[in-house]
Amino acid sequence: MKILLVGGQGTIGRKVAAAFTARGHEVITAGRNSGIVQVDITSPDSIENMYRQTGNIDACICTAGTGYYGPFEEMTTQLMMPGIEGKLLGQVNLVLMGKNYLNSGGSFTLTSGIAAQHPARNGTCVAMINGAVNSFVLGAAQEMKQERRINAVSPGLVEDSNERYGAFFPGYNLVPMNKLVNAYILSVAGAVNGKILKVYS
Repeated sequence: MKILLVGGQGTIGRKVAAAFTARGHEVITAGRNSGIVQVDITSPDSIENMYRQTGNIDACICTAGTGYYGPFEEMTTQLMMPGIEGKLLGQVNLVLMGKNYLNSGGSFTLTSGIAAQHPARNGTCVAMINGAVNSFVLGAAQEMKQERRINAVSPGLVEDSNERYGAFFPGYNLVPMNKLVNAYILSVAGAVNGKILKVYS
């Protein structure tokens, strides 16, 4: 398969890319400042340009995007917008624009997160974004044409991110990275559609 992986140089993306490459698939990594092609997922024009460079694909995976972590009392529209424009609308636009480049039988795999079900303190914005990503996947799966599929992988706190994000998630069980990678493999290589693949422990 020809797989486009947005966020391919990130903590999760690197492991996902390695897993699909080891299985003999062509992986095209994309990122704001890294990867085979560059893309700013907050910009629809940049997304369109990326797809023009890659041409038709069999799968698109996105592991990019985050959101505002901070006190609820200090949360403002301005603080929320980078996450909304990136992790939410960026992923939505990868699908809306990418469906014109996705081969019949192909798939989209987005990334949400545990905060949609189990928000951490200071994580209201991220909980909102992850929940919206999940809801978009559930709705879009009903509308896909030509046997195309869409799923979301919802990670918990992965081992490789504990040093960076562990303070935000006290008491959360760490997720083994190989278990998380398997969820992306299931989404792309399996037959599931419209699923939120939760990997929380």
